[in-house]
Amino acid sequence: MPTSDPTRVPGRLDLLFATLRGLDEAITTLYAERGESRVRQRFVWPMLRLAHEGPMTIVELARSLGLTHSAVSQTVASMRSAGLVTSKPATEGDRRTRRVGLTDAGRALVPLLEAEWRATEAAIRELDDELEHPLSLAAGDLVAALQRRPFLDRIAAHLDAASPSIPAVATPGEPSPTIDAPAAADR
Repeated sequence: MPTSDPTRVPGRLDLLFATLRGLDEAITTLYAERGESRVRQRFVWPMLRLAHEGPMTIVELARSLGLTHSAVSQTVASMRSAGLVTSKPATEGDRRTRRVGLTDAGRALVPLLEAEWRATEAAIRELDDELEHPLSLAAGDLVAALQRRPFLDRIAAHLDAASPSIPAVATPGEPSPTIDAPAAADR
């Protein structure tokens, strides 16, 4: 028998996630106000990486950004639809692996993307300085706590304690996902 809907009770991270969505939307709005409605916040990091490192396969780009292949593949598809990147076979005769590079339109945006990145970092520093408990310190504390005990382990322990009859399904040889500290250039 189902219990009450747990999604009706606000979660501890709901406000944080809503705030992060708002920050992303503000960046997208900034680009639109400057006449660049094709740019989404999630395009900026991969486009800057491609601008500085040159064309890469989706696997290489995902690895360099610390993101999943699936997430980068979806972002690249959206950037391609916006005319900001192109992709070509990585090797002659092998159409499975493709190299992604900026189009002329994508390259023309790089100065604005870099300026926005720096302005966003300055705005985040400003916000961090205004907070009684700086978010940058809280994020570091969160990463350290998750390195001590991964989130998956924490959820599983609470699930097992609340519902011991629900079997655990694990893939043999698969390590528990952990959160690594982001690189200094990541935001």
